Amino acid sequence: MPRASKTKAHNDPAAVLPPPTDWRTTDDHELLKRKLRAREERHRVANTDPRHPIFSNFEVRSPSGMTYRVEVRDVASRQFSCTCTDFRVNALGTCKHVEAVLLQLGGRHRAEFKGQTSPRIDVIPSVDGLRVERGLDKLPPALRARFNPSGLQRLDLAPEDIVAELAASRSPALRISQDVTHWLESRRRADERILLRRDYEAGVRDGRHPEHVTLSPLFPYQREGMLHLAFGERVLLADEMGLGKTIQAIAACTLLHHLGKAKRALVVTPASLKTEWEEQIRKFTTLPLRLVFGGRAARARLYTEADPPFFTIANYEQIVLDSLDINEGLRADIVILDEAQRIKNWSTKTAQAVKRLASRYAFVLTGTPIENRIDELRSLVDFLDPALLGPLFRFNREYYTFDDKGRPESYRNLDKLRDRVRPLILRRRKADVETELPDRTDRNLFVPLTPTMRDEYSGYEKQVGDLVMKSKRRPLTPREQDLLMILLNMMRMVCDSPSIIKKSPCQDCPKLDELARVLDESLSDSDVKIIVFSEWEGMLAKVRAWAEKEGIGFAWHTGSVPQKRRRAEILAFRNDPDCRLFLSTDSGGVGLNLQNASVVVNCDLPWNPAKLEQRIARAWRKNQRSAVTVINLIAENTIEHGMLGSLANKIELAQGVLDGIGDLRGIKLKRGRQELLKRLEQVMANVESVRSGGSERVVVSDPAAAFARRARERLGDRLAHCDEMCLPGSDVPVLLAVIRGPLDGQRPLIEETFRDTAWRGDKPALHILDTAAWDALQRLASAGMITIHVRATRPLLPADSQHSLTPEQLARIASLRAAAEKKRRAAQALIAAGLPDEASPLAEAAEQAEAQARIIEKRRA
Repeated sequence: MPRASKTKAHNDPAAVLPPPTDWRTTDDHELLKRKLRAREERHRVANTDPRHPIFSNFEVRSPSGMTYRVEVRDVASRQFSCTCTDFRVNALGTCKHVEAVLLQLGGRHRAEFKGQTSPRIDVIPSVDGLRVERGLDKLPPALRARFNPSGLQRLDLAPEDIVAELAASRSPALRISQDVTHWLESRRRADERILLRRDYEAGVRDGRHPEHVTLSPLFPYQREGMLHLAFGERVLLADEMGLGKTIQAIAACTLLHHLGKAKRALVVTPASLKTEWEEQIRKFTTLPLRLVFGGRAARARLYTEADPPFFTIANYEQIVLDSLDINEGLRADIVILDEAQRIKNWSTKTAQAVKRLASRYAFVLTGTPIENRIDELRSLVDFLDPALLGPLFRFNREYYTFDDKGRPESYRNLDKLRDRVRPLILRRRKADVETELPDRTDRNLFVPLTPTMRDEYSGYEKQVGDLVMKSKRRPLTPREQDLLMILLNMMRMVCDSPSIIKKSPCQDCPKLDELARVLDESLSDSDVKIIVFSEWEGMLAKVRAWAEKEGIGFAWHTGSVPQKRRRAEILAFRNDPDCRLFLSTDSGGVGLNLQNASVVVNCDLPWNPAKLEQRIARAWRKNQRSAVTVINLIAENTIEHGMLGSLANKIELAQGVLDGIGDLRGIKLKRGRQELLKRLEQVMANVESVRSGGSERVVVSDPAAAFARRARERLGDRLAHCDEMCLPGSDVPVLLAVIRGPLDGQRPLIEETFRDTAWRGDKPALHILDTAAWDALQRLASAGMITIHVRATRPLLPADSQHSLTPEQLARIASLRAAAEKKRRAAQALIAAGLPDEASPLAEAAEQAEAQARIIEKRRA
């Protein structure tokens, strides 16, 4: 360091620190940060053993209200210990609490503080066992014999026995480090987890323990998840949405209660899901529960009840204020974080409060542990085991490279990151473990804007274009960045209706007319229930007004609905046959189980593709018995139209680190603002591509749809079907083309079109059938002789271009007629038994099912 820097640092130590945006800190920088915090923050320090003024143990109360214990063993060689997380993981040998103690000792005992060495005999833990740090020769001979000449314990002796002998000694200079207790407890728990799991699995085999501790049996993969949570102790369950993470966590809690390892569990969940947890707990266990409501004082009293129920269910907002009260009063054995992406940003008050929660067991549940950057995964792991990935500054050094300003430039060592977190994370995808999910069909319905809407949209679009052009010349100011986000939201609102923007006089809403047609068709089947999502409550209000006018029952689930009322709305949709619609903002996009719905309508596309899948997973999930249809209403030639391509992109980072898919070396770091602008440019380019094609309705970033369009242009009505399908257990899609007439002349045209299409990522497999073969397969499937099973189907031709029934419609017809035949036979059996009155309702139901089948036959896809 130059002399001038030394002088400046002496006057202002913070001056030598790099700016906060520069992540290239050294250990010296990090040490200096902790010394500065010790000076700036007001820590209250108390010596717990005044007989030793310097080489003692101290209690340090931080401004946050937390109390830590600091141990000073040697000042010259800087041998310290602190119970805080930072000391345990930073590998600096200090923390702000240690530095606060040193500041006080330096002021009170200046002379002794600098030159004196410790007169105490300190016993500490090490990698190889207990070790005498100094003063081995001062130990009584009997105790000295427990260690070798270098101070390390004899390996033929148990450390627990040695600690017991040391504790019984009356040597006044002997001190067993506070770290020993934690070290022994960690050893004990690690051994116990292994033995406990062996005993449980052996007990299941010989009948001592139940295989299923829940009221309903679990699927095999869910039982695996239960064991991962219960015997992993502090672990993450990252199953894809819809596979039952809630049920697996409840089962793990029930198992630990059965084994006598847990008496209290705290569930931390979004406010909208508290009643969902209540319902699932009551459904799968008999363990008592309570929901946390009320003001701060009422909640504090709740946590201190002498005999609380097993489950306490609170929301994240309450934990921000209540974490210390919960630690002191409730003392939960298990903490469950549901939708744990809420703590993915480590610097938020919510994340910091949640990470103060103390418990032996911790279950983190999220289907999206990585949405944008690996820092999010680190924040989740930090709650479970801070030592695994270490402090943020070491994590950054290991997994990022930096530019010349110290900003993250690219990822590195992602393979090591994946291997390091693998023991903690259990993740299953629907394609891997759930081959019995029903089919899913995705349909995009394009709706043109009215001239008035187009004028208003163009005004916002021009302002966005101006800002994007500015960003190419110079970085946008914070005010300009905020304005850009506002304008983008305005454009998206106009796509629904300008009327949902405050003071906009235009009431046009063509999406509502299109939605009304969809709802009329879908609701003609009395068994169908529909979820309607919109990001804007104003759009949902228009749907609600339509439902009220038509006399259709609905449930209302938005952020403005009180928590207790939300439960009544959910139950009405599930249990009331007249409640046909579930109208929800994204407050209902996570956690809810709505498998009684078979149609999901998105009035608008979310900017984040993960949100779209979260919405759909409310219906397309485990225990869904019907095929699920997803309908996206898209404003034509707008930002929504351009977003289709970006929503189709794979989330490479999450798949690479979590699922081991793809080449980790090729994953690029995406910076927030820069990535937004890059994606916005792509979206706007897609829109321009759409507009330049006149009536073209396929964006260039959707090659499957582009292939179907070109094939239709070349073959005309001879192309009967063209669908994109996802098969169970495969990430590579399949394209199915069904041709009218002989294949010989048509196959080369289809194959040439397929070769000429520019595919992104994995190239799909192409299968070509003639209508005779396809119809034969459908007849065999309808007769139950074969099963045509796909995970999802997307028709690639416009609805008026596919004149034969879809596989989903044929399957529905077969199901209805099978049910009708079953009811007819039952009716005939009752008539034969002399019970015509009982037979009449069955005969009527059979006729209704047959009538529904005929209605579907008259429709076309």
